[in-house]
Amino acid sequence: MALLPYGVVSRYDLSRDDVARLLAGQPSYRVTQVWDALYQRGDEPEEMTALPKGVRAELASAEEFGAALTPVVESVSDNGSTVKWLWSLADGARVETVLMHYPQRTTVCVSTQAGCAMACGFCATGQAGFERNLSVGEIVEQVVRAGRLARAGGRRLSNVVFMGMGEPLANYDRTWGAVQRLHDDVGLSARHITVSTVGVVPGIRRLAGEALPVNLAVSLHAANDSLRDSLVPLNRRYPLAVLLEACRVYLTAKGRRLSFEWALIDGVNDRPSDADELAELARPLGAHVNLIPLNPTPGFLTRGTPAAGVRAFRDRLVALRVNATVRRNRGAEIDAACGQLAAPSVSATVRPPSRLEDIGTRRV
Repeated sequence: MALLPYGVVSRYDLSRDDVARLLAGQPSYRVTQVWDALYQRGDEPEEMTALPKGVRAELASAEEFGAALTPVVESVSDNGSTVKWLWSLADGARVETVLMHYPQRTTVCVSTQAGCAMACGFCATGQAGFERNLSVGEIVEQVVRAGRLARAGGRRLSNVVFMGMGEPLANYDRTWGAVQRLHDDVGLSARHITVSTVGVVPGIRRLAGEALPVNLAVSLHAANDSLRDSLVPLNRRYPLAVLLEACRVYLTAKGRRLSFEWALIDGVNDRPSDADELAELARPLGAHVNLIPLNPTPGFLTRGTPAAGVRAFRDRLVALRVNATVRRNRGAEIDAACGQLAAPSVSATVRPPSRLEDIGTRRV
């Protein structure tokens, strides 16, 4: 049983063999019952009614079978369609998760690190700095909790995006371990799992060699090295030519559509020349461009591109034969939108939930 860096393990960090050891003396099928209860329904030990009452009590009291995430605050916006959780972890670190309902899908945006070391100045997580990597269980539990809430509302969790706090490919082994659990045990298709990166080239190349064809989203934000060096400091280590070659390797290996994420910053990367440069990079790769009006953060005072400028930028890309769409801004008023996750202290305007079933009932 692998311990986390701070000496604690949680139920979603356990392997099937670990669960079997906890159930020593029980029939072997109990392991499958517990595993399915965890990954298919997100049950708490006391809710695993297929198990004898005594076994449920033993699991509930087992330290290594405890939950990794303790809800501190949940906030709801968009008429209930967006829910953000602030979680406290066993060592006091805090992370955030966002659940978003759309007409045709339900998506959860998960964190892979507490904080982030990439230091992108326009991102609230990057402004906060890096604390530590999350474990497989801490990542997976975010998805399971979100899926439970979705089912309670008559929805099915269909998509997972690794776009929350942290750089997923800087925590590669645990991120990929979570992807495998989500695919094999939760039952999500690899085509409905998206891993985002600001350009960790060794991680992209490792992804190209993995068996599961997940989607890759690259947070580009600039199409020349001079500008990208200032917006995304990692570009100084892996400049655009190196990053784009890694993207080509991934496309050749997986045949999956590549996405470029582009946060539009007024007067910085939203000029016609920026669209022209972006088109030159995107077209040869057949990349889809996902435009995101910059969301406000306390540490970056430059405003996002106004709506008319966003439309003009998109239209120019389309005219240049680039598939481009504008991401709908969700959850900005509760700091749940792209670039806003920073695990702040508890707000006086939002109360912590008293029990799991309360999630989704609060309003900011």
